[in-house]
Amino acid sequence: MAQLFEVHPDNPQPRFLRQCAQMLQAGGIGAIPTDSSYAFVCHLNDKTAAEALRRVRGVDDKHHLTLLCRDLSELATYAMVDNRQYRLLKLATPGAYTFILPATKEVPRRLSHPSRRTIGLRVPEHRVTQELLALFGEPLLSTTLIPPGESEPMNDAGEVAERLDRQLQFILDAGACPAQPTTVLDLSQGEEPMLVRQGRGELARLGLQLD
Repeated sequence: MAQLFEVHPDNPQPRFLRQCAQMLQAGGIGAIPTDSSYAFVCHLNDKTAAEALRRVRGVDDKHHLTLLCRDLSELATYAMVDNRQYRLLKLATPGAYTFILPATKEVPRRLSHPSRRTIGLRVPEHRVTQELLALFGEPLLSTTLIPPGESEPMNDAGEVAERLDRQLQFILDAGACPAQPTTVLDLSQGEEPMLVRQGRGELARLGLQLD
């Protein structure tokens, strides 16, 4: 059974976050709030946990998983970024944007796209997520909390507990999220960013006008 931790969205209780971090270190899967929607998360370097994450989400190895990072310096460890891309990332982080970038050798090959060697990365703007990442000490592997066969993310921690109780180790309840996906930009296909999905992150903030 998943443990449900109710935390304050702006001042989360450290003891609850520490328990969640310990469960992740032990190979558990959790549901956490972000600045776009709730997300499934697990340890980046735990192969069994990553496979379980894909099963819970109902996706195969061609589905881009995302690394949740604390800041730009951490993001640059896992992606190859040139100066132009770095300026764009600086404008966008933290925020509700996901960037597809060429993966560095720090990213296990099984986690990057099988044919393109790319990875999705983002720096979320949510106090609970940020403090959990700080306690955990490294990025978390994540994917939007959408149950298999559905198209919309779940936004109520109580409903997540009812439906996925036996598949998760913990649920961090910080109240409702915006329930809108991130804006996804592919920076791996050439000089100009490619808009993959328009979501909560505004292109105007980045000075972009893309089709």
